[in-house]
Order: sequence, then structure tokens, then C-alpha cells
Amino acid sequence: GSIDQGTTSTRFIIYDKNAQSIGSHQVEFTQFCPQAGWVEHDPVEILESVKMCISKAIDKATADGYNVDNGLTAIGITNQRETTVVWSKSTGLPLYNAIVWMDVRTTSICRRLETELSGGKTHFLESCGLPISTYFSALKLLWLLENVNAVKEAVKKGDALFGTIDSWLIWNLTGGVNNGLHVTDVSNASRTMLMNLKKLDWDQSTLDTLKIPKNILPKIVSNAEVIGHVAKGWSIPGVPISGCLGDQHAAMLGQSCKKGEAKSTYGTGAFILLNTGEEVIKSNHGLLTTLAFKLGKDAPTNYALEGSIAIAGAAVQWLRDSLGIISSASEIEELAAKVDSTGGVYFVPAFNGLFAPWWRDDARGVLIGITRFTNKSHIARAVLESMCFQVKDVLDSMHKDAGEKGETKNAKGQFLLRVDGGATVNNTLMQIQADLLGNPVVRPADIETTALGAAYAAGLAVGVWTEEEIFSNGERMKKDTTFNPVLNDELREKKVASWCKAVGKSFDLADLSL
Repeated sequence: GSIDQGTTSTRFIIYDKNAQSIGSHQVEFTQFCPQAGWVEHDPVEILESVKMCISKAIDKATADGYNVDNGLTAIGITNQRETTVVWSKSTGLPLYNAIVWMDVRTTSICRRLETELSGGKTHFLESCGLPISTYFSALKLLWLLENVNAVKEAVKKGDALFGTIDSWLIWNLTGGVNNGLHVTDVSNASRTMLMNLKKLDWDQSTLDTLKIPKNILPKIVSNAEVIGHVAKGWSIPGVPISGCLGDQHAAMLGQSCKKGEAKSTYGTGAFILLNTGEEVIKSNHGLLTTLAFKLGKDAPTNYALEGSIAIAGAAVQWLRDSLGIISSASEIEELAAKVDSTGGVYFVPAFNGLFAPWWRDDARGVLIGITRFTNKSHIARAVLESMCFQVKDVLDSMHKDAGEKGETKNAKGQFLLRVDGGATVNNTLMQIQADLLGNPVVRPADIETTALGAAYAAGLAVGVWTEEEIFSNGERMKKDTTFNPVLNDELREKKVASWCKAVGKSFDLADLSL
């Protein structure tokens, strides 16, 4: 079974030995935006959504004749990364809402640290591979420690526990206030800014510099090992929890990405990771050095270069919910397909700043090139193109950092981008992506690779699958869909130059009066 806890919804999927889904359930939960740039979730609501999904998915599989109650061998967990929770060890209740990965309330803390610390924005880069940014958990934790009295008091009393969503779920699944296990995995820990990438443990000098007490932090484990067992009170008591990965790392595993291979997941944001094997590659082009996965206590560690894009599918939601241009996300493909170009319109979705490779938290969204000729189809197509341009920016940076040797090519000398996530059902989006990259884009038959990756990790730890079975994906790839580029090089270069001009226009707009 796989718990997939995302930014807007939670799912539980049950797989058989052939990695085919035999039952699933998904629920959406509330996203709170109390101020401009602030994004929060209710950790208790997330927990309830997990309970509901497990029960309903089991009911569906049982109704279809599967003996799930006795046949569930293990569960894996995958989650939205960086999102930060602090809760009380004694009551089990959160001391504040979860602060979500895209939240930018910590901008002033980032500025302060960049000024105070000798290394500025890159002060911790050597140990954790990450720049100082609103994106990472350590800054969110600092905000809670500085601004929330309940958190300050609980830390003083030794009653506070910090974690990303995986830690919150595992603690509750394994007993909560009754000796629940306080753990996180290496991939989630690598996104806090507090873990030393080479030692795979909390970096004491970073903790000292930021004045973060070590006793509130969870224990770090690998991605595939028996962490604990589900406690009584859940619908699956006694089942081992044996896999845990941040969502993007799970998608890498679900896509069977070996060294030199990359995947792009299109969800609320878009996340592109290139497996660099056991080599830690430092980026000189705005990417993050991060962990790919570690599939067992004594297994080798695979590292990755990552480009994170804050707004991808969220821009489609904005068209639907804020502008009313479409009434459902799926309508955008038909609307965009009514025109064969954007008519010179470019959209940069810098709603909360820009992540990789620009790292500009002073950027804001811009829509440029509008004429009297512009209609909603042009805008819809520009939104789709904005996702693809952002992915291209990241892949160009990856190519510069990893070099020719760091990327695996096919027999034709082409670099294949594997894609997954909800937005990839949009064929127009996938074709635009192939055209702007000038390389093929490969979409698997099952696009929900994040949940599959967590199931793979859990199954690997308890002997359901071997690594060889997970990574020998030749058979699966026969069912994949490949989108080949048809745009000529000259037009591609012209469009990319226009996009870069549009990105430049989005900078230094954060202080426009509301």
C-alpha cells in the first residue's frame, strides 16, 4: 500500500505483486492563505484524510474480491516535501498549522541571515547543497520558533517535536502519544537545510548557527527499511511501514531513474531531478544538490541535481478558480488547442517569486505581449508554455552542471525526459514540452509514479521486489507514449529568447503596492 500525501490531496493506493493498482481512494483537503504569500494546511485534517483514504481504498479492493485485510504486506509513505509541522509530544496536537513549501513568509528571515552570515545566501551550501531560501523547512521552523508562543513554550518544556509531513504521519501511524516513532527519511531530511548530505545526519554546526535544538528533530532513516508497525486504532494494525520518500524522490524511483536519467513531475509545481549516482555534483547554474534515494540501511546513496519550479499546475488552477477562464483543469487542453501559437503572449507565473534556476523571491507574475488580437485561448496556451519553458530552463542548467557524461542518451544520441504527474495527461502540454526541449518526452502508461515509488521502496524492504525487478523497466517502457519534437530550431531559439525577456520583466516587482 502507498500513502501519497500531496500539496492539495491525499491518496492511498493498493498494489499487487505486478505493481498494478487494485484499489485506491483520493480526497482533497483545505489550503489556507491567511495573508498574501502565506500558505498553510491543517495537519489534523491531513491525518483524517489519510485515515479515510486507507479505509475507502481497502473497501474498494475488498469489494473487487481482493483479500486486503490479510494480504497487505507493507505500506510506503510519500509526501509533499519541506512543509513544516511542530506538534506537542504530550497532547499529539499541532502547535500551529503546517507551513507549506511554497509559503514565503520567511523572506525577511532569509534577508537577515544572508546579511549576518559570512557566506551569504550560499552559507550552508557545502553541507546541505541548498541556498538560503523561503522554500526549505529550517526557515519555516525559525519563523515558528520566533513568532509562535505555543512553539516557544513547548520547546522550553521539551514537549515540542518538529517534522515534515512524513514525520507527522509516521508518528501518528505508530502510536502518537503512546510511543509513536519520531523519524524522517534521508530524502525529506535533505530538504530541511539541516542535514549534512555526505554524513546523512543532522549538521551540528548548522544547528548551532541557527540556534535550533537537536532534541526536537526526528531520527533519520533510509528510504527502504522497516521503520515500525501501524498501531491499534488504525484500519491496518500491525502492517509494517517500510518505505518513506519525499514525493519527487518517490517519482524518481517509480520511473526507475538510474544514473544519468532524469524525470519531470508536473503537479502543483514542477520538479526535475537528474540521478547523478553516488557522486555529489555541486551546481554552478542555480540547481539544488540533493539526495535521490538510499534503498536500505547499508545501500549506497544515490544523489541528484534538482530544479524546482514553484508554479506549474497551480497556474491552471489560477485560470480556473481566480479568473474563471476555464471551469475544470482538463478544459485547458481544448482551449489552448484552438490556436496554434500564443500570438506573441508570454506568461511568467512568478506568483510567489521564482525558484530554479533564477532564485528571485522579488519576482511576481507577468503576462506580456498582449494586443487587441489576444483572446483566452492565447492566454491558456501561454500558461501551458510557461510550464514547459521553466522545465527547459532547468534542463539547460542540468546539462551545464552534469556535462555530456552525466546524461544518458538513446541510440539516436537524444536525451529522453521521463514525465509524470496529473498534468501529463494533457497531450498538447507534452508536445509543447518536446518542441521546446528539442528532445523526446516519454510518458509512462501509469503517470502516478510517486505513489508507485513509495510502494516499490516498501516492497523492496520486505522482499516483495528486488532492485533488479524495479530498475529493469524494458517491458514497462513498451507501453509508454513518446512525444517527438517537430518545431524547427530557429523558431525554438526565437521563442526561448522571448521567454527570457519575459522572465526579466518579472523581477523586482514584490514591493508593488497592493
